[in-house]
Amino acid sequence: MATALELKQIDKRFGPVHANKAIDLVVERGTIHGIIGENGAGKSTLMSIIYGFYEADSGEIHVNGAAKAIRSSQDAIDAGIGMVHQHFMLVDPFTVLENVMLGAEGGSLLAKGREHARAELARLEKSYRLEVDPDAVVGELPVGAQQRVEILKALYRGADILILDEPTGVLTPAEADQLFEILKVLREQGKTILLITHKLREIMAITDRVSVMRRGEMVATVDTPKTNPTELAELMVGRRVLLRVDKAEAKPGDVILEVKNLTVKDEKGITRVDDVSFTVRAGEIVGVAGVAGNGQSELLEAIAGIRPVFSGEIRLRGSNAAAADPAELRELGLAHVPEDRMKMGLVKPFAAYESAILGYQKDRKLGSGPFLNYRRIIADLTDKMERFDVRPRDPKLKTANFSGGNAQKIVLAREMERDPALLIVGQPTRGVDIGAIEFIHRRLIGMRDAGKGILVVSVELDEIMGLSDRILVMCGGRITGECLAKDATENGLGLLMAGVSGEAA
Repeated sequence: MATALELKQIDKRFGPVHANKAIDLVVERGTIHGIIGENGAGKSTLMSIIYGFYEADSGEIHVNGAAKAIRSSQDAIDAGIGMVHQHFMLVDPFTVLENVMLGAEGGSLLAKGREHARAELARLEKSYRLEVDPDAVVGELPVGAQQRVEILKALYRGADILILDEPTGVLTPAEADQLFEILKVLREQGKTILLITHKLREIMAITDRVSVMRRGEMVATVDTPKTNPTELAELMVGRRVLLRVDKAEAKPGDVILEVKNLTVKDEKGITRVDDVSFTVRAGEIVGVAGVAGNGQSELLEAIAGIRPVFSGEIRLRGSNAAAADPAELRELGLAHVPEDRMKMGLVKPFAAYESAILGYQKDRKLGSGPFLNYRRIIADLTDKMERFDVRPRDPKLKTANFSGGNAQKIVLAREMERDPALLIVGQPTRGVDIGAIEFIHRRLIGMRDAGKGILVVSVELDEIMGLSDRILVMCGGRITGECLAKDATENGLGLLMAGVSGEAA
């Protein structure tokens, strides 16, 4: 097959960090080529070089057999390369049509450009099955539809090579399946796709070939049908990785958290959590399964004191927690890992050591009186970075400069190391690589075995089934079923997630 993209000896440093080390890569035209590796392996840096966000220190990029000097995103677009970023580059108040046109308005007469864009958008939607209302406001669209807008933007600019960076990190399983169908259509139409992900299931399901990166180097490229998840995981991490959760039988103790007839409404007065009751005991992990948007987020926020309770009770270690603020809840032994780490868990412009004490800045161990001991805080985070394998190990680096998975590890280290009685976690391994997933699961099981109560919300059904001792399923803000994890089946949980009653399921 003809070559769409070839990289020769691509090298890139950021100060002392050697992000890409003499990378060679060949991507054949009309294929889906996977790029996998741990967080911090250099995948996103390499893709940013291809798209012109960064310029390589040395090396060559060839597109369709011709050498290209890519020094900006415009150079990449001119070469027929488009990119869909992990965090979407969309203007929320704009319509779909306005977002697609942005930067490619077609001259000063916007009406003429708008007419052309609308016609071209209709053609692209029909050709690639990327249905989306061109007049819809982007900020009001579900995440899966926003991603389709990003793909349409790239295609509108003439992309023949499409880079998708962790495209399913913010999608539900159903939305991810829909994306895969779109990618297959794009491949059939002759487009070349580079898929950057850490999810081995996705690599095996959708790619034709896969390249593995480790610590800035390209260590292997194999045909997907000739490999398997175990081999790929070992290539990624450099050691054997346990792909299942290994745990002993739980030994539940006293009730740590009791939620009784809880109802939560959003800012518009719409009920998001509807008369929910359950308990979490010391020494057990309770998982909450469900399609995103069915009240799980609002449930966690209410328990964490972030969202007001409309009615019902929340009791933490016997104390009334329904009206407590987050600081009071921390005093009662609650730790919270929010679902959206960048919006609720971290402050991107802060240095990592500042983000690492958020919510705990009044702890006497971190200073004396009103003054923080920054030397102590930096030393503490340096130690946590070592134990949680955060890369790069630079506590003074701006939080925004860490990859999604490494940012998640900073939040997890901050909350898990506080020795809480109850840990509530939203999407614990979202955007995290296979080696880190194994580590996080081991830490959660270790906390459970030490007598902590843990409540986990995850859209990853495999994670919920493997990690939990008991499973609650939410649909439409209600709990539609509960079962022991050992008795759970994917089909049964799927029915409960669709709103089928427990008995019928």
